Amino acid sequence: MRILIYSYNYYPEPIGIAPLMTELAEGLVKRGHEVRVITAMPNYPERQIYEAYRGKWYLNEYKNGVQIQRSYVWIRPQPNLLDRVLLDASFVVTSFFPALLGWRPDVILSTSPSLPVCVPAALLGWLRACPVVLNLQDILPEAAVHVGLLKNKLLIKVFAALEKFAYHTATKISVIADGFVENLLSKGVDSQKIKQIPNWVDVNFIRPYPKENNLFRAEHNLKDKFVVLYSGNIALTQGLETVVKAASQLRHIQDIVIVIAGEAKGLQRLQQYCLDCGADNVLLLPFQPRERLPQMLAAADVGLVVQKKNVISFNMPSKIQVLLASGRALVASVPKNGTAAKAVRQSGGGVIVPPEDPQALASAILELYQHPEKLKNLGYHSRQYAVEHYAFEQALNHYEELFYSVTTERQIVESPVISKQEG
Repeated sequence: MRILIYSYNYYPEPIGIAPLMTELAEGLVKRGHEVRVITAMPNYPERQIYEAYRGKWYLNEYKNGVQIQRSYVWIRPQPNLLDRVLLDASFVVTSFFPALLGWRPDVILSTSPSLPVCVPAALLGWLRACPVVLNLQDILPEAAVHVGLLKNKLLIKVFAALEKFAYHTATKISVIADGFVENLLSKGVDSQKIKQIPNWVDVNFIRPYPKENNLFRAEHNLKDKFVVLYSGNIALTQGLETVVKAASQLRHIQDIVIVIAGEAKGLQRLQQYCLDCGADNVLLLPFQPRERLPQMLAAADVGLVVQKKNVISFNMPSKIQVLLASGRALVASVPKNGTAAKAVRQSGGGVIVPPEDPQALASAILELYQHPEKLKNLGYHSRQYAVEHYAFEQALNHYEELFYSVTTERQIVESPVISKQEG
């Protein structure tokens, strides 16, 4: 097949959707498919275009057999509401031309976020007469409204209309968690249109390496420490202030160190918060290069998943699969009825505590610190569950089957009806 992936985020961006879409595109190429990616100039999480890509309107690249067509976007490091609108609008406009002028795809995979991308993807699908699969990584605008990112009533209405348009025009909708399925069904989306495919992790790349002789521990003076790790986005849905407050309650135990790795601006904000809370047992570090991710994860005793109270059925952190694959115990400070809690509960590899409750989080960390056998047992179940349920090859099989099914259905619809006399 010729597969076009319409994704705002892609390599070399280190977190979120970018690594997932990169692995998917390259995995499809290895299976003999031709893959073209329509994406923006890389800018995440710093929110400024990477130096090597500045001053360009368009750029055509090839990496591991994937054709990558990049286009300029309006991006500002500290965006206001207008900047965010211009960011989405600029990608919608600039990305459509390379998408249209390239070869005709057999199927289009469009990722959300960004939600407005559904417009050029739907238009391209109509012009090229090919099916569109909408991949939901977050449910927008619900997520943006709940965390206070989107407050303008007119924009909320516009984005709600975009959401309906996206669901209506998509041939199929792939979702990453069962909470997403329930959310879409409640909005009247046909169940036959929805396909649940969890996000994945490369279980050969992320492995439970031993803590002994760990380079990450050695570099950051963490030898013989009990390391609690949070690595990822420092944004409105997380509320990492809870982690800092929990750390301050554990600072009397010198063996426990909380490590937070994230983007520079988020770290600056947390640095001041650590000083205010007296949390001198928190180590703040920048994002690590992807090739160093297995070593960083292996340096941890416990991996953290953190969400705010109002993040329930519209967000599923991709870090859950990664932490499980590393064979470490998880502590999830998340809503108990949310998609993240369900995933951790099903894995048997972690404990769940109420969100935005520093005391509960500190108690859970202390419990694992004091009971190494429980820690080891949770880590064992983490790895086992990741291998059985989140291996990349399984997800690749599901996407390949989905793409074949929508192209076959399109061919059946377009085939002329043969009468009995002609037969």
